[in-house]
Amino acid sequence: MQIDIRVMEHLCSKICHDLVSPVSAINNGVELIEDIGGSVVDEAMKLIGDSAGLAARRLKLFRMAYGRAGSEESLGVKDVRQVAAHYMGSGKVTLTWPEDQPGASLAAHRGFVKVMLNLVVLSEELLPYGGILTLRSAMDGDNAGCRFEIVGRAAQLTPQIQAAFEGTASIDDITPRTVQAYVTNKFATHFELKMRHDQSIPDRLDITLLRIKAALSV
Repeated sequence: MQIDIRVMEHLCSKICHDLVSPVSAINNGVELIEDIGGSVVDEAMKLIGDSAGLAARRLKLFRMAYGRAGSEESLGVKDVRQVAAHYMGSGKVTLTWPEDQPGASLAAHRGFVKVMLNLVVLSEELLPYGGILTLRSAMDGDNAGCRFEIVGRAAQLTPQIQAAFEGTASIDDITPRTVQAYVTNKFATHFELKMRHDQSIPDRLDITLLRIKAALSV
């Protein structure tokens, strides 16, 4: 799989943006202790602890979503579900990921849970005012998969994000706001998976990730 250097730059910018807040908060907590101490120590230590936990949770998910670890067939669904839950736990989006999703055969398909994690990240970005993300099983003919029900105010693919999600956007049009949709499409294509979306209902977007049966016999 080849990804343009411009895309990698935007992806790195996104990761740094997502990490700078908790890391800066840790630094602020340390400075509070150094400058004031005394009565603010307990408050500063809580700030440091909460921020360090948030940074660690985000790093763990990014490692699976973007790194080599997420491409391994031995990646456990239970661990992935837990990482996703922790990632969403401190935000405005409520995640419902049933224990039976995805099924064993889907989880065994190389890259399936990796793309699922990328869709979790994308779903959070598509819910700027918060909302609910629910994962359910899905079927499209002979193709099995998982449906992401994204519900909340302004939940939709803008034209720019949709072009990136469908792989029709040019490299020059990719931005930090659209790079997650773009790399999710790239990962899905690389692992011979297909994605479909439906935004016919206001404030709701459904994205279905499918394993293509024809690819299994190749």
